[in-house]
Parts: sequence; C-alpha cells; structure tokens
Amino acid sequence: MRYENYINGQWIEPSLGGYVDNLNPHNQKALDQFPASTPEDINLATAAAKEAFTTWSKLSYQQRGEYLLKAADFLSEKVEDIARDLTSEEGKTLPEAIGETNRAIRVLHYYSGEATQSVGDIIPSVNPKTMIYTKRVPIGPVGLITPWNFPIAIPAWKIAPALVYGNTVVIKPSEFTPKSAYHLIDALHQAGVPAGVVNCVFGVGGDIGAELVDSPDIKAISFTGSNKIGNVIKQRATILGKSVQLEMGGKNPLIVLNDANIDKAVAFSIQDGFMSTGQKCTAASRLIVEAGIYDEFCRRLLDQTNSLKVGNPLDEGTYMGPVVSARQYESVLTMIEQGKKEARLLAGGNEINTPDLKEGFYVQPTVFEVDSQSVEIARKEIFGPVVMLLKVNSFDEAVELANDTSYGLSAAIFTNNLTLSQRFVDEVEAGMVHVNSGTVGTEFQAPFGGMKSSSDGPREQGKTSIDFYTKMKTVYMD
Repeated sequence: MRYENYINGQWIEPSLGGYVDNLNPHNQKALDQFPASTPEDINLATAAAKEAFTTWSKLSYQQRGEYLLKAADFLSEKVEDIARDLTSEEGKTLPEAIGETNRAIRVLHYYSGEATQSVGDIIPSVNPKTMIYTKRVPIGPVGLITPWNFPIAIPAWKIAPALVYGNTVVIKPSEFTPKSAYHLIDALHQAGVPAGVVNCVFGVGGDIGAELVDSPDIKAISFTGSNKIGNVIKQRATILGKSVQLEMGGKNPLIVLNDANIDKAVAFSIQDGFMSTGQKCTAASRLIVEAGIYDEFCRRLLDQTNSLKVGNPLDEGTYMGPVVSARQYESVLTMIEQGKKEARLLAGGNEINTPDLKEGFYVQPTVFEVDSQSVEIARKEIFGPVVMLLKVNSFDEAVELANDTSYGLSAAIFTNNLTLSQRFVDEVEAGMVHVNSGTVGTEFQAPFGGMKSSSDGPREQGKTSIDFYTKMKTVYMD
C-alpha cells in the first residue's frame, strides 16, 4: 500500500512523486511504500504550521487537550494492528510493540491531563499594590526528528506536549519505521486536529532534515538519535537562534556488588542488554561486577544468554528479533568483529544464518569480557545485542569505571547496602539512576534525559517538558 505525507490537514503526494519501500527486517520484503520527500515538502509543511499557529495557540489548554484524548481513543481501538505493523517494520517482539503502543496512548492521556495543571506562579512584590505573576506562552512551530527504535512512543511524547502547550508541529519520522508514525498522525487527524497544526513529512533524514532545521518558520528543534547528527543539528540550530532539545547516545553501566541479589541482577542484565535487540539508548551495555560474585554472576548470565530464543518477532516465545536495517546490521557486526580482536568472546558473536532467518538481520546475543575500558567496544555505543563484563574489586572502582565515559544517560546499581546505594546516586554521572532495577526502565511522567554527551537542552517527558515547549513571561500588574 502507498502512503502520503500529511500536510495542512490532508494526505498529499510528495512534490516529486517519489516513493521508497518500507522493508521488513525479518526477511527484507517490502511492506508498504512511503514518500521520498524533498525540501519542497518540508517547506509546504512549515508554511502550514506557521499559518495554523496563531489560531491554535489562542485555544485554551483544555481545548487542545481534548484532541489528545480523542486521538488516544482512536489508537486504543486498534492496538494489536498497530503493534503488528510496528513489529514488522522495526523488529522488536510483538509483546514489546503492544507495550510501546499502549505507552503512546498513556502519553496522550497524560498530557491531556497537563492541560488542567498550573502554568505559572504568583510572586510577592515589595509594592503592596503590585501583583507579579508568570505565565507560559508557546514558542511557535516546532520541528521534531524522531528515531526508529521507539517509532510511536517517541513521536507521541514529543508531539503531545508540543500541542497541549500551544505549538504547531512538523515531524520527520525515521525512514525505517514510517508506518508506526503514520498511525499516530492518522489518529490525530481522525481526532479532528485543525489543518496545519500537525504535519508529517516522510523521507530520508539527510535529504529533508537539514531543511527542517534551517527553516525560518521553525522556532525550535527536538531530536532523538545519534550524537553525530545531534551535534550537527545543535550547531546549525544554535547559529540560527533556535532552541534545541537533543537526546542522543548512551553507554550505560549496570553495577553488581557482592551483596546483591544475583538472580535479580542477572535478570535485569539480560533484559536491559538484549530486549529490543539492544537497540535502546538506555540499554545496559557495561556490566561492572564485584570480584566476590563475578564468577557466579558470569556463569548465570551466560547460561541465560545462550538459552534466549532469537527468531521471527511475530512468533510467540521469541525473546529477540532482528536489528532494524542492513546498515545497522553491518554496524553491529563490525563492532563485534572489533571486539573479537580486543576482548574475550564469552557468548554469541555471530550473525544467524539458519534457513528460517537467513534473509533477515539477525545477530546472536553477544557477551564479551574486557580487562580495560580503553578498548573500542567498551567506549563506543554499539546499539545492538552486545554487552561486556568488567570485574572490579570495590565500590569505588566500580563508580570510577561507570563514570569513565563520554556518555551519561542512565546507570544502575544492585546492592543491599543503603549507604553505598545513596553514594552511587550522588556520585554517578548520569541523568537517570536506578537502584536494584535496570537502566532501561523509564516512566513518562518523570523527566527523561542524561548528562555529558547523552543529552542537550531541557528534559523530555513529565512536567519538565514545559520548559522546552514554552517561554516564560513575567507580568507586573498594578
């Protein structure tokens, strides 16, 4: 089936009439066709967003929130169908895709609720006849560039706050997972969102992303993706005086101390390292284990890793599906080969060429043991089903290793020692910290973001999203 761009309230063909196949990573078969858009399509979308902003921003918060509720209802009616499409184009298992679709629905509900929350403060004045108060105003049309690994949840948690706080939107979803974003945009369309308020342009990022960033009609850019592209966006947008919100990479540590519950620590290590085929910026890729339990932890980890079922993500019982694309497949395999040269391979480490999977982008769940974090696989984000084990002799050494990275997104520790867990919270250089749970778990009502090169700009999700999608006015009323 052929799909179109969504611009100014209508589904329209790309300006040059080009389309590309949307491929299934399980077998490389074409699923649908989506536009191969050009800068002209971006220009049409940004003009529509600019035109719609004046009217949309004058609606009440509650009126804008009602559209989110209606869109959530439309998504709720076809969760299973959306999830199957998500699995077919991205490769995560069907239960994970169902969970992600439901998360998108809950995000819409959450931000519709934010429409009834306070958006300002009253501040005492030295003059008894003066009232000082603050209010929030939207920033204008915003550009959203979203990745393939959470292809409906991330667009939802960017679009929902943007809209409820009075902005209009142009979104450029990943070219690898356009159908998932289509479902969200279609739900907003079915909900009756006014023309021009939401616009979606499909296509390759390099072709149209720069046009979106450079457009004078776009006042801010929210991007989730690689550090390489994020840093380019930051440079371009900052020169143009635009606000940026960047969520990028991670090389997240999971520390296991001698007194930890080993079963729990191993379970979270498996889950955080290999679910979604390791394609999460919050994935636990560095397992830092204290020497007293290292051998036992390693034995249990390898036993469970070797028992994981890799296969068609639509099949019941599959734990891990394929990586998303040929490009990602080659990248992961290249890093694994590099790891074989500089570390000890303990499990996996190969592509999978069984008759039923040979056409897909399948990689074994892989475990390396490293003696030093100077090796490339311990420093570079792989974004695939690859974890590495490091042995340490103390809590202090573990934290030192955890912080020895350019990233600072998420970190976890497993211990029953309250003093050390609190020290970890204080000392680890990460934007999100977990005690006795894995690095992956995040909730949409809480701020999401990291430190160092993992994030830039205001946090996403929760109440803090208002900081990016609005400006503050201070009013003196006599």
